Amino acid sequence: MLKKFIFSLTAIMALSLVAMAYDGDYLEGVIVDKNCATGKVAKQGGDLQTAAANENRGCILMTSCLNSGLGLYSGGKYYEFDRKGNELAKAALEKSKKDKGAKFKVTGKVTGDKMAVESITEIE
Repeated sequence: MLKKFIFSLTAIMALSLVAMAYDGDYLEGVIVDKNCATGKVAKQGGDLQTAAANENRGCILMTSCLNSGLGLYSGGKYYEFDRKGNELAKAALEKSKKDKGAKFKVTGKVTGDKMAVESITEIE
């Protein structure tokens, strides 16, 4: 009986360590607002990755753009951020020294084309 208990406890501890080591999914790309990611360039069939990388930081931080929501353009796809992601993305953009083309690593949980964000760091 004691052996089973110790074995079970050891197994639970090992699984807990694995779960703690997992830091979620991560994507790398450029932060852009939903209006620009899904707007005029998308409707015209342009290169969205290039358009997102050339988007001006000041434009993304405009109230109307922020209100549309922020996300990450990575690998040719737009991932919409949750509320926390929007807040972290805004702070990351404000902190960045680059006006265009800043790349970020975003960690969190990806579900389809949406992302529950845990952290955002700029990639040099």
